Amino acid sequence: MGGTEQEFVKQAFDTNWVAPLGPNVDGFEGDLQHYTGSAHAAALSSGTAGIHLALIMLDVQPGDYVICQSLTFSATANPIAYLGAIPVFIDSEPQTWNMSPTALETALKKLTAKGQKPKAILPVHLYGMPAMMPEIMAIAEKYDVPIVEDAAEALGSEINGRRCGTFGKLSILSFNGNKIITTSGGGALLSDDEAMIQKARFLATQARDPAPHYQHSHIGYNYRMSNVLAGIGRGQMQVLPERISQRRANFDFYNQLLENVQGIRFLPEPQGFFSNRWLTTILVDPNKTGGTTREDIRLALEAQNIESRPLWKPMHLQPVFQHYPYYGGTVAEKLFDNGLCLPSGSNMTDADRQRVARVLRQMF
Repeated sequence: MGGTEQEFVKQAFDTNWVAPLGPNVDGFEGDLQHYTGSAHAAALSSGTAGIHLALIMLDVQPGDYVICQSLTFSATANPIAYLGAIPVFIDSEPQTWNMSPTALETALKKLTAKGQKPKAILPVHLYGMPAMMPEIMAIAEKYDVPIVEDAAEALGSEINGRRCGTFGKLSILSFNGNKIITTSGGGALLSDDEAMIQKARFLATQARDPAPHYQHSHIGYNYRMSNVLAGIGRGQMQVLPERISQRRANFDFYNQLLENVQGIRFLPEPQGFFSNRWLTTILVDPNKTGGTTREDIRLALEAQNIESRPLWKPMHLQPVFQHYPYYGGTVAEKLFDNGLCLPSGSNMTDADRQRVARVLRQMF
């Protein structure tokens, strides 16, 4: 926490605006719009809720096809299944580890030829590194398929000065407890399309029709953020630049520590890209490290009560999704096999970093 969160929360209690909606919700949405440059924002209970509502806005129906990045957390893909639609998973490219434009175009070409034109494309900015959005957007425009941008991990990241969360027809953010800023749980849906955001807000508040009694003409959802949690978000927005600096400092520390170790590779920023470095990640090549693997490093850290994790397991390899279409090669699979997320919290101290460094120095 940054310090001012309690002031906003106290205002909510003092004015009795505790239930969903209220001044903090309006203020938090305004803060997000101002920071990202998006024209409209809806504060929600989670990023997953944002994806679900975005797909509803795009009229995704049972049996429709939705293209989704394979190397991601399951929350990106789950809303496709909520709607009874068919996810089509796309491999990564090695430059950013995100959706491969080449594999994306192959999928669109083949699906369109079969009369299975997708309703949406879901790219993700993994670990805060922006996807190749200029290329992805050009392909999406060519095939006339809207983009739902999963920027859950990328608040503060940019491409040529344009903030992540503004590239999609609809875009989502997450404020889960592990994200670069948090509302303990929460998310947001962003768009320049005012009508879509207004409809999303309507559906997110149980789709209650304007009537003196409770009347519903649509199926609604309980997806709005509470005024209390939005107060936490308002305080967190004030320290977002500091959080980005802290995360990027973690990356610089690890990069300097391991830059001369054969077989350890970091993910550099492409020209014009700026990553919030939400998590610092490495690839480990056992052919160059003398046999040391990603798993050897993870277990050595775990032995010292230090948590690290493999990269996301691709969705097309997950038991629940493995029978769905997949386009691409083995980039995502190799990233999963050899990639590791290092401890990267904003509140890591110098002592914490040195604790991790001692283990890594012993290994290399």
